[in-house]
Amino acid sequence: METINHRGVSTAEDLIVAVRDRGLNCIVVSSDLNGLPTLQLSPDQALIGEPRATLRFEDGSDGAGLSSGNKLENLTLIAAPEKRALFNDTDIADFGHLELRNLTLTGVAQILAAGSVKAGHVEAHNIDIVSADARAYDIRPKAYGVEVIPGAFTLWNQQLDPSVTITADLTGISAGRARAPVRGSGVFVSGAGDGAGKLFVARLETGAIYCDAGIVRGTADRISGGVFTCYGAVVEVVRTSGAVTTYGPNDMVLDNWGTVDRWISEEKITSHGPSGIGFVNFGTINLLKLKAPIETFGQGARGFNVYAGTVHSAEFDRILTHGDGAVGIQISRTVGRISVQRGIETFGGTGESLVKGVMTELSAIPFSVKSGGSVQALRVDGGLRTHASGVVPIELQGGVESLLVNDGVKSLAGEENTPQQ
Repeated sequence: METINHRGVSTAEDLIVAVRDRGLNCIVVSSDLNGLPTLQLSPDQALIGEPRATLRFEDGSDGAGLSSGNKLENLTLIAAPEKRALFNDTDIADFGHLELRNLTLTGVAQILAAGSVKAGHVEAHNIDIVSADARAYDIRPKAYGVEVIPGAFTLWNQQLDPSVTITADLTGISAGRARAPVRGSGVFVSGAGDGAGKLFVARLETGAIYCDAGIVRGTADRISGGVFTCYGAVVEVVRTSGAVTTYGPNDMVLDNWGTVDRWISEEKITSHGPSGIGFVNFGTINLLKLKAPIETFGQGARGFNVYAGTVHSAEFDRILTHGDGAVGIQISRTVGRISVQRGIETFGGTGESLVKGVMTELSAIPFSVKSGGSVQALRVDGGLRTHASGVVPIELQGGVESLLVNDGVKSLAGEENTPQQ
């Protein structure tokens, strides 16, 4: 039977000595500690606050470094927002079972399968990132004409070898505050790409997410996301239990490039910046269910679009857009069934929106199927509404096998309601 060697610490000096002692596998911190250098945990060490402890790191220093088999629990870790509050050693082959529980962070949480790392599992539960800035991490996934800024919480298998798989179970991940969003993406999970190393996630469950990547308006090749499942990520269930809100240009709210069986959103999805789309899909989703409204306010900030991949079934509560060029739903590939319970309504006219790395002029049509796109069945209760002159409620350049719109198709600016072919 394994011997558990505990040590309680209450000073910074004692903590520094304890993490260097490979014979210790449980360090209990009983007081708040300041001025700490980066702490590199030894293999199989647990660092636990009792009942809870704050560890404040020196300016310019990263926070807690994980090796293999480590546990962090009941801690507040404070580094500079642009530094890493927690991170892992990429010079080992297998980081084993990493367990992160009940943590409050200032700084980025970053776990990578890079360098020598070829295996590992991450358990992360109840992680609240108060402030973080991931914009300086310039290794970024690239596809569809854009690169993605990583997240305040980043879990990323970067290994190109397709036999390398990382697994995870992630619940209760929150980032930012309404008046103080994190910088970069919010929660970002990724593999190395299609045909490369994979990240398998049983659950990705988030609380409230607020982010603003600070992308310069008009930039066409850079995006971020509130919750972003990137290529090579295979997720059984994504559940956004809290509101997800983005503020800046090209800040997608929810974005999928990976493979998701079920994506369920419990609370409102909101974007304020230009080309800040409510839900973007370039991967594969079996069931998408948004129980609260999508609402966007920026120019070209569409509600929902599928430009690659597919969604087999999508259910929406309500979609509202306010900016010019802000289409309600736009489909450019074959998808299954789409239903909207309380209508699609747009208030803008014609304007530019970011489409696959190109600024493209669009009209704020509530429902649009482009050439090459098709929908098995569309049902909209609550009607299709437009408010700007010259914007029709529906555009069908592709096919819809079954179409039912209850409560009217109306242009409230007074134009004829003929669908655009």
